[in-house]
Amino acid sequence: MFQGTINVGTAMPVEVDANGDALFDLGMLYSSGRGGEVDLIAAHKWFNLAALKGRTDAIPLRREVAELMSDADIAIAQREARAWMTAH
Repeated sequence: MFQGTINVGTAMPVEVDANGDALFDLGMLYSSGRGGEVDLIAAHKWFNLAALKGRTDAIPLRREVAELMSDADIAIAQREARAWMTAH
């Protein structure tokens, strides 16, 4: 198992043709804090996009993350997901 850290600040952007697996992995990264601090907004965004790409197991994880978030944070995550879809 990987024991290092990932510098998400210098990571390559996720491509439009990214499959649900890659998006799901980003959700896991941000929800667990493996790449740094936990970022629930980013985790919700990536789980949402993973679900749209067919990863049905991302749906309960997105719900779990949402339970820890304010309504305002959920709205931000949803806007970011829509912006990503529009840009790609």
